[in-house]
Amino acid sequence: MTYSSSFNAVRPLSDFQATVDFIVRTQEASGVIPWFDGGHADPWDHVESAMGLSIGREFEAAEAAYQWLLDNQLEDGSWWASYKDGVQHGHKRRETNFVAYCATGVWHHYLISQNKDFLQRMWPMVERAMTFVLSLQRESGDVCWAVDDDEPLVDDALRTGCSSIYKSIECAINVSKVLEIDTHEAHWKASKARLRDALLYKPERFDRTWESKARYSMDWFYPVLTGVIEPADQLVHLNARWDEFVEESLGCRCVSDQPWVTIAESCELTMSLLAAGDAPRAHQLFEWLQQWRVDDGSYWTGYQFIQNVLWPDEKPTWTSGAILLAADALYKYTPASDLFLGASPY
Repeated sequence: MTYSSSFNAVRPLSDFQATVDFIVRTQEASGVIPWFDGGHADPWDHVESAMGLSIGREFEAAEAAYQWLLDNQLEDGSWWASYKDGVQHGHKRRETNFVAYCATGVWHHYLISQNKDFLQRMWPMVERAMTFVLSLQRESGDVCWAVDDDEPLVDDALRTGCSSIYKSIECAINVSKVLEIDTHEAHWKASKARLRDALLYKPERFDRTWESKARYSMDWFYPVLTGVIEPADQLVHLNARWDEFVEESLGCRCVSDQPWVTIAESCELTMSLLAAGDAPRAHQLFEWLQQWRVDDGSYWTGYQFIQNVLWPDEKPTWTSGAILLAADALYKYTPASDLFLGASPY
């Protein structure tokens, strides 16, 4: 399969202004960013959307989103997995990768805004969040997926979630370096190394108590997106399962055995391809996604290509956030454009 190398290398940020505006309109007065008007919010997708605001230079709105996290952080450093109307919503669970992601968002915003006061204000939140997450790291290096009120420790690990945590540890270390705080550096670096070792060499530590998640495309590309896999091996890794997940002219499947491409996963795969040095396929994949854009700048969640329907009937803020992250990685709008494309500066 060949891919065109004639891509638009100068697509301006103004092409995505409506996408930024969509997130701004959906953000509530408290600063929280729900999936859509009247919907729930979760900490991970809230941060993904906030990163889109930072790319769009909506700094006040982005900082309001992080202030919401600071204001709603639980005593142990975590957040509930879901919120609605300002309060905990649904099952009382706290997911480690959701909690850790605040560090990625805070670092991303600082890279763009260079607002050190913001970084200092958010440091206690990042510190508490990482303390919570790493308290759930097992001796083998993997991090437990969640704490649940009904089951205090969900003693199993997700490859995608742990890969996300790996990147978040890196970002937390970066924050501490800028602030010249070395209290946790040695511990966090050691935890990051142990987590990478588990992800690369201890597959038995993942999906021990539930069905394997290998059918999910995120399990495939997240170790590339987050830098777990060495750069020299990344393209080989992506090529190995490319035909299982990528549907020509449509995008990346969410799961290998369902005829459903999803826009957010396709954006993350776009960045993974860039990290692996395959710019032509990254640009081609991203251009396919523009057919799923709505007039108001939002994007559909996904497309079921056997039934020929857009499904579900949702245009989430976090999908718009993912679009903006991929666009920034491709077209270099901000100083954070390389965040998911290579090694940390520290």
